[in-house]
Amino acid sequence: MKITVIGGGPGGLYFSILTKKAMPHCEIDIYERNKPDDSFGFGVVFSDETLGEFLKRDMQSYELIRSEFAYWDDIVVARDGKQVSVAGNGFCGCSRKTLLKLLHQRCNEEGIRLHFEQNFENLKAFKNSDIIVAADGIGSGIRTQFEKEFGTQIQMKSNRFVWLGSTKPLDAFTYFFRTTPYGSIVAHSYQYEEGMSTWIFECSNETWEKLNFEVDNENDTVSKLSEIFKDELDGHPLITNKSHWRQFPHVTNKNWSYKNIVLLGDAKATAHYSIGSGTKLAMDCAIGLSDAVIANPDNVQAAFEQYENTRRNPVEMIQYAATVSLDWFENMDRNNQHPFYQFSFGCMTRSKKVTYENLRLRDKSYTDKVVNEFKEINHFDSNSAAFTPFNLGHLKIENRIVMSAMGQYKAENGLINDWHFQHYTSRALGGLGLVFTEMTAISDDGRITLGCPGIYTNEQTSAWKRINDFIHQHTKTKTAIQLGHAGRKSQISKNLISASPLAFSENSSTPSEMNREQMHQIRNEFAIATLNAEKANFDMIELQAHHGFLLATFLSPLTNTRTDEFGGTIENRLRFPLEVLKAIRNNFPKEKPISVRISATDWAENGITEKDVYTISKAFKEAGANIINVSTGNTVINQQPKGGRMWQVPFSDAIRNTVQIPTITAGNITDIDQINTIILSGKADLIALGKPLLLDPYFAIKAKAYEAIENLEAPISYEKGVHTLLSSEQTSRNQLEKMKRALKPKSNKK
Repeated sequence: MKITVIGGGPGGLYFSILTKKAMPHCEIDIYERNKPDDSFGFGVVFSDETLGEFLKRDMQSYELIRSEFAYWDDIVVARDGKQVSVAGNGFCGCSRKTLLKLLHQRCNEEGIRLHFEQNFENLKAFKNSDIIVAADGIGSGIRTQFEKEFGTQIQMKSNRFVWLGSTKPLDAFTYFFRTTPYGSIVAHSYQYEEGMSTWIFECSNETWEKLNFEVDNENDTVSKLSEIFKDELDGHPLITNKSHWRQFPHVTNKNWSYKNIVLLGDAKATAHYSIGSGTKLAMDCAIGLSDAVIANPDNVQAAFEQYENTRRNPVEMIQYAATVSLDWFENMDRNNQHPFYQFSFGCMTRSKKVTYENLRLRDKSYTDKVVNEFKEINHFDSNSAAFTPFNLGHLKIENRIVMSAMGQYKAENGLINDWHFQHYTSRALGGLGLVFTEMTAISDDGRITLGCPGIYTNEQTSAWKRINDFIHQHTKTKTAIQLGHAGRKSQISKNLISASPLAFSENSSTPSEMNREQMHQIRNEFAIATLNAEKANFDMIELQAHHGFLLATFLSPLTNTRTDEFGGTIENRLRFPLEVLKAIRNNFPKEKPISVRISATDWAENGITEKDVYTISKAFKEAGANIINVSTGNTVINQQPKGGRMWQVPFSDAIRNTVQIPTITAGNITDIDQINTIILSGKADLIALGKPLLLDPYFAIKAKAYEAIENLEAPISYEKGVHTLLSSEQTSRNQLEKMKRALKPKSNKK
């Protein structure tokens, strides 16, 4: 087999070493455009886990590389002179130039031919190659030549960054944040060999422009950054190496191969440097590609298929984590408003891969600082953020765990029954802070299905009151009713109405566009339902303005194409939903809070914008909403949501900390660790669970036991089970923590 590798970065070199070792008779040539000693950038970072993978694959490479690495265990987060250290992280750094030199040595030892200062604009010279590996970097000429075939997409991120070095010694990976009159700037800093450290400076484009930086003016860049970070540099100089300001390109490819060409490294996929995964990603994929070629020496296409099948999901997971991490840095100014330890905790948990319990196992002294700051701010002595009370107006919610509105489809003619009684009261007995009802219709036509409840008759109101009276008598749980109208998504109404005459799907009927008379009627029905909710003793009301139901159709440009005063600009699209909210506020006691649930994105092209969402949230706040319940999507049938654990939390974070209003978040949140992580990082105030509560009404009281909070406040009839529950949950926690410690990679430090 004849293999040609274009690009002499770590990925291409390591793939060649592994493949040549396993297949000594194959011919491998590597062509690099630069000289052997050229290197751009300063250091590279690996985790102990990654370095351990080198040990398993090629002992010689491992020993060479390990001998040159600088090791550190701590990550330091510093902001304007104040800093905190987090232990137990296990990282190592190496000069990029040294790493390349060591891999060159291994290539020579294995008989791989290295060709430097070779730049090929086309692949005609390699027509006899069985495999051409395009490892020629972010700006890959090969990928660009076949951009359509690879399905390449490149998204330029907004932040600006520049890669510099320094002689400043560092004994930890350190994030230095500086607040300037023009915005925040961060230096991602680490030592990679004795006497040398990497400094990647990053700021928003707005801050970059205000500071009058120039893309390729290295002297000006060094002068300004040296002044801003003079305390951190402590007299040490900044060193340049083609240190030009750039914006990070997020590269993806629909296809990783075309004919006999296969993509590797940054040519294939990029991961933002804030999670230190660029070189790791390249070398992990080098291992995957080598394994595939070795397993299929006579079938190149089968090798490429195996490579993509085994590596695509891990690559996309790393890219997702890197994108979430990048987003945190792109919103540094917003995050900077948090108290110091909350800010540092947000930085440490930004990618969602690290959680509160991860950090607690690594360095309890650090998480104690985070929790103590949170306790001081909230004036409550609990070691669990989830079980800290939250005051929403005059309403005290005993803890932060909430049951989301979940349809039961068991009502008859809009009237709830014993099913609903057991459903809601059992979750309250289970210790939740707040329980939301399923969407409850304001009229018979407003129901989604025949099984949906309402609150438009006295009988319905009395049935809801029976549930509330039980909950208030026997628990501390508060109750909230979600009032709504199905609009064009009704499956039973013969008179569908919506903001505009647009059917939800091909199988749906086309609704009529609401006129002013219908708006008055709907507004009055919301007002009457509000009076009924008060009669039923609800502690709180939530207005349904999400998921493409009636009020939501006014908010999204995908469902509102009106040309009157209720269409067009977001201010116009808000008019009717605001009328409804004001009618609710006027009919509900002032001391009782109101929530509005919105969809913060439509997950569809030309949908609601981030700016729209801020305008919507601010308008609802000014009209009397006390909290925003942040959901996403379900506006149109052709949506393309991006899921994952805690997937909707970033939208809650953005609204909470931009509009300055409390938020509720939801979306694949499944355990107490995630709940604590979200609250401690300041991304939401209440956490709504749906599916986890369907088959476990006692989730909250179990979580309280898991957190070792002895005052479980179980109903008196159930008190005999408290000791057993505490013992069982603590045993489970200890076993889980023991397993996590055992699975932690051992340090490769010599």
